[in-house]
Amino acid sequence: MCVNYHTPTREQFGTLGAFSDLPADWRWPDEVWKDYLAPIIRSGRDGLPEPCLASYGIVPRRHIPPGVKPFDTMNARAESLGERRSFAPSWRRLQLCAVPMAWFYEPCYESGRAQRHAIGMQDDSLFFVAGLWREWSEADGSMTSSFTQITINADDHPLMSRMHKPDDEKRSLVVIAPDEVEDWLACRDVEVARSFLRPYPAGRMKDWAAPQTVRKAPVESPNLSLF
Repeated sequence: MCVNYHTPTREQFGTLGAFSDLPADWRWPDEVWKDYLAPIIRSGRDGLPEPCLASYGIVPRRHIPPGVKPFDTMNARAESLGERRSFAPSWRRLQLCAVPMAWFYEPCYESGRAQRHAIGMQDDSLFFVAGLWREWSEADGSMTSSFTQITINADDHPLMSRMHKPDDEKRSLVVIAPDEVEDWLACRDVEVARSFLRPYPAGRMKDWAAPQTVRKAPVESPNLSLF
């Protein structure tokens, strides 16, 4: 499962449609991990795509009840979207989002041990991954947003089947074609939305060795004023 990816820069994000005028205080890291803030695109109240700064993992760590063993929600399996309590409400309400990326990371075991690989587009272009979002009420009365990425089986995918341990089920993020992003966000039927959850052509993708050089920073509570 993908739990770490590389975000577009603020300048790159400005090239994705009409999103050049982001709030001046929006900040996000180059590499995103659980509970880090990152930009997503979702459908606004007017039905048009809008940017949002949200935390990675649809159930933020701070909202896991005391006494409950911590669990991860960075990835949502397409096969059980309507069943898992963490994801089903957002799926049924069609709270869909598109997560912009430069590339994402997966472990490759072809050498006999885990090696971190980056996976992106052949032409080095930015791309979007299908996801879900939800809102949370915070203790100070503010509202924040969070998101997850949707994954599908990739046992037969020429590139993604090379990732993860040999005996593990192969999974892949759902890459949304650039000309389908607005249609994905505008879905008003879960079966129509499900039709977008399909493999992306391996010939348009590439991977390369990417040893981890950036230390994962400790997570602090998000700056709620950003939302």
